[in-house]
Amino acid sequence: MRVAMKASPRFVLASFGAVCLLLAAAAACPARVVENAAQLAEAVAQANSGGDKLIELADGVYHLDNGLWVEAAGVTVRSLSGHRDAVRILGQGMDGGVSHVFWAAASDFTVRDLTLGQVANHAVQVHGDLDADNFKMINCRVIDTGEQLLKVSYDPARPDLRSDNGLVEGCLFEFTAGIAPQWYTGGVDAHQSSGWVVRGNIFRGIRSPSEDVAEFAVHFWSDSADTIVERNLIINCDRGIGFGLGERGHRGGVIRNNMIYHDASEGFADVGIALESASGARVYNNTVFQEHGYPNAIEYRFEATSGGLIANNLVNRAIASRDGGGADLRANLADAQAAWFRDARAGDLALAGPLSQVVDRAAEVEGLSEDYFGTSRPQGGGFDIGAHEYVE
Repeated sequence: MRVAMKASPRFVLASFGAVCLLLAAAAACPARVVENAAQLAEAVAQANSGGDKLIELADGVYHLDNGLWVEAAGVTVRSLSGHRDAVRILGQGMDGGVSHVFWAAASDFTVRDLTLGQVANHAVQVHGDLDADNFKMINCRVIDTGEQLLKVSYDPARPDLRSDNGLVEGCLFEFTAGIAPQWYTGGVDAHQSSGWVVRGNIFRGIRSPSEDVAEFAVHFWSDSADTIVERNLIINCDRGIGFGLGERGHRGGVIRNNMIYHDASEGFADVGIALESASGARVYNNTVFQEHGYPNAIEYRFEATSGGLIANNLVNRAIASRDGGGADLRANLADAQAAWFRDARAGDLALAGPLSQVVDRAAEVEGLSEDYFGTSRPQGGGFDIGAHEYVE
């Protein structure tokens, strides 16, 4: 004889919590829907105090009087419609009184399907110095900040505190004027972080107007480790992708299947990809085409840059060692021409045709399974050099 057992209230609550965690993306759990900046600020404050952690924004423009500090774990802020251009959270301009849109001071903060910016410092600052892990920025447009667009901060006196396992995917980072307000700016700028992935984004117009070169569109340094930077498009940024800077290095990591283009405007235009005090980094199957005067497309610099691989990159400038940097170089091609690409001057560095110098000429590299467009590799008799695997 089977006896029906009544579930305890504790079991019911635990089960409900587990289901909410699994179904939050489908809005199965309680969500706070907001329609203006005051409601958004109140929703964040309530989330910090134990309230609803899923905050959804109706279409519109949200003009902030103050930045939003997120200190509860597991908060998600997203648009209700899923259209990032339809929901804009903005400060008071790059020289205004609002420094940030969000401070991520706790783990598992997700921001997605939004436009963020017009602030004096950073659209989002992820506090690695507070051990904030698992940050996600997905399908966002990030614009017009006085300093770096997305910052991961750190405490150099606390190497045990790191921001781990962040994801930045499908976003657009840009200065809408085509140039930044000063040189001290960048795209994704991360210190002392581990296991971050920056994938499938566009970076545009991160350029210095005066004094010095701007920071990289994507930059991981100050003992960051195991970063993956892949399938990004970088257009007219002073510097493209960097692991390390000076003695503040990077360990491991992969830079692959990125397309980097810069036009003939000089200004402070610099290198496409740089390794500085970066040990064990793997840089393969990127395409870099520069029309300005800087002589190098890829640099590996300083004696601490060692044990890495630079392979199958398609570029039109030198791949150069500086200050004692070392790497294993394989099957790179450094004499690319604009006519090789579908529309180089629009930043489209897909191959225009089955070039004999490129197609099936790459070295086989562990982890090389797809190209910039997500096409599987190899196609045909071998792997192609560069970010695009040509398909007839």
